[in-house]
Amino acid sequence: MASPTQRTLALLRKRGCLAATVERWNPYAKIRQDLFGFGDVIYCGDGIGIGLVQTTTASNVASRRAKVLASEKAAAWLRAGGKIKRGGVAYRWICNEEEIGLADFACAREAGQLAGPLR
Repeated sequence: MASPTQRTLALLRKRGCLAATVERWNPYAKIRQDLFGFGDVIYCGDGIGIGLVQTTTASNVASRRAKVLASEKAAAWLRAGGKIKRGGVAYRWICNEEEIGLADFACAREAGQLAGPLR
């Protein structure tokens, strides 16, 4: 069975995007490390722009969204013109997409989930 990352890559490529995995295994720390702490897949396409996807399972969607919203690097990515999508999967694979934007960071800050101002 293909992983959520492999399925995400296939879907993005079907949509005509260039897509690549940017999450890496760190054998020394024995953990997977995301690009900038939140990106598993990077993609770009004509008329689509450039973006990062945080892939996950259905049971981890809320924690992964919180992880992105707690990241100053994610906010910097958005300010630079990048996009962030969070995708979830279930046992039967279904792609659930949610684009996270700078307005989401403002809402998270107002709810007390972020400390400090966004630059």
